[in-house]
Amino acid sequence: MKAEYDFSKGKRGAVIPQKGKTRISIFIDNGVLEEFRARAQKAGSGYQTMMNDALRQYLSESGQPVTEKTLRQVLRQEMPEYLRAMKPAAARKGLRKG
Repeated sequence: MKAEYDFSKGKRGAVIPQKGKTRISIFIDNGVLEEFRARAQKAGSGYQTMMNDALRQYLSESGQPVTEKTLRQVLRQEMPEYLRAMKPAAARKGLRKG
């Protein structure tokens, strides 16, 4: 064993980098983190893996762009109910003025 080692060219961090993954530091709500840890413990897996899987699933489900056809369909479904809800509010405002 040497008496002294030269670390002047050393780099901080993991010794063996993992391909396809990046180490980051983020703030997660305490309740969310506790829930992932509890679920991971029950499943016998790591909580970080479980969080990664949840994020990947969210991205795969919500990654589709909204098309004109979809937007028109949603508007046809939602507008009648919205307009029905607006009529009583307009009637109430009319009563206050008179």
